[in-house]
Amino acid sequence: MVHVKDEGVFDEPLEKIWRFLNAEQGHDHNGVRFSKVIEQSDKGMTTEVEVKAPDGSWAKETWKFDMNPPTGFNMEITSGPMKGTKHTHTYTAMGNKTKVVVEGEFVRQGVDDASMKKGALGMLEQLFNEDTANLKKFK
Repeated sequence: MVHVKDEGVFDEPLEKIWRFLNAEQGHDHNGVRFSKVIEQSDKGMTTEVEVKAPDGSWAKETWKFDMNPPTGFNMEITSGPMKGTKHTHTYTAMGNKTKVVVEGEFVRQGVDDASMKKGALGMLEQLFNEDTANLKKFK
């Protein structure tokens, strides 16, 4: 398990970020082949996903989200190769921009800490870049 902290700034206001997070469409990510909500409540949801592993293979995981509108959410991976991963996404309004900080503990079976940290930071960068592009198209 390795501790990771990363941050970035979206060129969008917090209100739009939160609408995007709660929308059913528009979350196109190259590393996610499918995502299906299996449980939902007013405080969060649990999804089954198939995600791309660092070696290019695909793995099924279960992700649990606890939503804390509009400041962010907590995510825990409860099954699959990254079971035990837990991180928090915190959003801070900055006028027409929004700062995001992701911090937590990342795990991947069979991966050393240095590789896990490098992989987690690379994944977060890819997701941030994809979300930035998706937000530009989101109304």
